[in-house]
Amino acid sequence: MRFITPTDYLALKQIWPESGQHILATYDETSITVYQAYNQKIASYAVEHQTFGGEFSMNRMTWIKPNFLWMMYRSGWGTKANQEVTLAIRLKREGFDQIVSSAVHSSYQSSYGTQEKWRRAVKNSSVRLQWDPDHDPFGRKLERKAIQLGLRGESLQRYMEDWIMEIEDISAFVAEQREFVNEKEIHRLQVPDEKVYRFTSK
Repeated sequence: MRFITPTDYLALKQIWPESGQHILATYDETSITVYQAYNQKIASYAVEHQTFGGEFSMNRMTWIKPNFLWMMYRSGWGTKANQEVTLAIRLKREGFDQIVSSAVHSSYQSSYGTQEKWRRAVKNSSVRLQWDPDHDPFGRKLERKAIQLGLRGESLQRYMEDWIMEIEDISAFVAEQREFVNEKEIHRLQVPDEKVYRFTSK
């Protein structure tokens, strides 16, 4: 893989926080990696053109996930229908930071004041934010919360045109690691080298 370093899962597990809201991600000074899963047609177009198009719909919200294991939970390790191909997408950090800073929670939070103010914020924002329970490789729910971000409209357009640096199909890696999970050989499992991304959470 071009911009992902596979690392021993059990070693990473020792240093990841066990609870709280955390963005776990692979990143460097200029970029951060997020994941999406699609069917073969959409994924092949994305890899060939290094952006999305073709059968990809601009009229629905697109969710990105910086946490590999959260993506694996959602896609069933690449076995769910229309999520067979896992894409690793390298983004400009400035773009990711802008996505997070402009996000509005999918459900009401008291920090918005009234529910009316929250509904107005949802209507005016092109980014949704959800903190959901993270899961271990076997799909068991954890105390730690993982982030996913939904893009539409202007933010989705900028994601596709300005912020994507590189797209890679990592389905072969996913399939290899899925076998270790299925055989419960957790000591052999490798995942991308992720650490806490230091961004003020919303």
